[in-house]
Amino acid sequence: MKNEERRELTISRLLTAVKALIAEKGCEALTMKDLMERSGLSKGAIFHYVKSKDEIFAWVLQERLESTNEQFQTAAEQEPATFEGPMQRIANGMKSMTDPGDVTNKVFIYLLGKEADPAVAEALQQFYEQSIRYSKMWIIAGQQHGVIQPSLDADETAETFVLLTLGLRVRSMLPIGRSAGNLAEKLSGFMTRILKA
Repeated sequence: MKNEERRELTISRLLTAVKALIAEKGCEALTMKDLMERSGLSKGAIFHYVKSKDEIFAWVLQERLESTNEQFQTAAEQEPATFEGPMQRIANGMKSMTDPGDVTNKVFIYLLGKEADPAVAEALQQFYEQSIRYSKMWIIAGQQHGVIQPSLDADETAETFVLLTLGLRVRSMLPIGRSAGNLAEKLSGFMTRILKA
């Protein structure tokens, strides 16, 4: 097996294991021992690719971004004329941001609490900047397909939308008693009105 294949397999095993463990135990209670047992990887194999469990948690955030972007790109290729499919993929992704049980939300909140650690701060900054890059790319794609107004400032709008979605993630973890179930739909509708206005 080539080094790159081995790396991808190891990272996949780590991500699968860490997401399952976070869903079961939460971020705080998860230990490297748990991760070794669940993934079947030795401590040396894990630390060959990462420096800490926080770095693996950052991978969870990055994986969600990559997955959302891949879904958007696939839908854009399949439905280039209407652009409804790609926008629906993004709207569907927003629903998970209101779920307190969503692993990505748990990781995001956990890492926010550790932002004093320079490595965590850097991972959060990269997540934020990549979120904006993808959002801008999606807006520009919509403009090129004629479904988003061309005069819209893609940079400003992308950052606004990322801030709103991060707010959804934070809200999902607050014990406020009200369901946020349709909040994602309302935000998606709001975003659609801004994009098409």
